[in-house]
Amino acid sequence: MRRLPPRALAALTTAGLLILAGCGTETEDPGGPAAPADGARTIRAQQVMQLTRTHEETGMTLLEGPAFGPDGGLFVVDVTAPAGKPKVMRVDVRRKTVRAVHTDARGAYTSAQFSPYDGRLHLTDYAHGEIVSLAPDGSDPRTFFSGEIDGARMNPDDIAFDERGHLYVSDSRGLSEGAEHGRVVRIDRDGGKATVLADHLAATNGVSFDEEYRGLWISELTQNRVSYLRLSGGGTGGEGAERGEAGQGGEVTSRHTAIRVDGGIAQTDSIAVDADGNLYQGLHGRPAILVYNRHGERLATVEVPAGAKGLESATNVAITPGGTRAYMTVSGPGGGYLYAFDALGKGTRQSNGG
Repeated sequence: MRRLPPRALAALTTAGLLILAGCGTETEDPGGPAAPADGARTIRAQQVMQLTRTHEETGMTLLEGPAFGPDGGLFVVDVTAPAGKPKVMRVDVRRKTVRAVHTDARGAYTSAQFSPYDGRLHLTDYAHGEIVSLAPDGSDPRTFFSGEIDGARMNPDDIAFDERGHLYVSDSRGLSEGAEHGRVVRIDRDGGKATVLADHLAATNGVSFDEEYRGLWISELTQNRVSYLRLSGGGTGGEGAERGEAGQGGEVTSRHTAIRVDGGIAQTDSIAVDADGNLYQGLHGRPAILVYNRHGERLATVEVPAGAKGLESATNVAITPGGTRAYMTVSGPGGGYLYAFDALGKGTRQSNGG
């Protein structure tokens, strides 16, 4: 990554986060738009509102999430927000208002997702290897999971929930040394048991179920590729699911590289999936989203307007449940913004960007 400003380096050292593995490495220049593949079209996103400015304490801002809550609000995290500044925000996209939901003196949160089991908001704390949960209004913070898994702590990045509320977490271990130590970890919905489903991955970042919950799409940031993990039991909890039990289930039965992303200086960040099975691949290092179908064909590139300045990344996207209006988090030296566009398919649980 590029050299961070001294203030940012000091702040991130204090937080235990010397690099933002959950959100990619820093780049010098977001670059211009790449030539589209045959048949791919360009979709121009429109600015909705600015959510953050560069923090004096850390020298940067980086928005992630986003996830629609049960009340229709859009929840967004700011990875580099210092203590006392909003680390979780709720956006009313119709009224174009934003309010703080949560802050603390410790966490560096790289994703947000609501559990279908208990309705709580779950956050990945990359810096401390923990998953924290909150009530939807930001109250009652709890440590949902912490500790080692198979002898190593996680660097948790994104979350995908299966239909029974078990968590599938991208563990971005190995980014700092460039080693393929990344993992996909399954955590029971009560936080009591964690299992490594896949390892030797290249800085695992995005994770999302496909439209039928048969497998997981995962992005590997340092290899600019999207892999597909087919699961036993369709990710529904395996044996005992029909009886309403929290079965272990969901083991990986096969794994392969599905898409190779020609990102140039940009890297593959988070993933969302619409009701038609299309993948929305966020980029760190370029303010754009690449859209693929389930067969790996690139359908579209979502770009911010050419005149937008100071924007380097479009990390993630959420599509309105049951609708096609999509919102992506875009950040850079110019601040943190929410942009909107019309998605190719309708939003579902997998369309919350984890």
